[in-house]
Amino acid sequence: MSTLALLIWGVTLALVALVIVPVALSLLSRALTAARNIEGYLHDMLEAGVRIVGHTEAIPALNDTLATAAAMKPVADAIETKTGAVAGMLAKRAEEN
Repeated sequence: MSTLALLIWGVTLALVALVIVPVALSLLSRALTAARNIEGYLHDMLEAGVRIVGHTEAIPALNDTLATAAAMKPVADAIETKTGAVAGMLAKRAEEN
């Protein structure tokens, strides 16, 4: 090998060892830190999602409640009509006395 080739090879090796490797290690360290942060955020999201599911489990029961309320409407109307008739009778009696 010629002296020029050895010099180029040595400069390239030094450049790689002193510049490229530390920069690569720094970038890999930053990427690892970001990945760990993302993992923490995903854990928080999972925990929040589980809590949301726990708080919304009763929503399907609302459909049953609405169906029951709809079924009760005619009964409530009939009760209102009958209590109105009773109130009218009591009002008449109160006027007579």
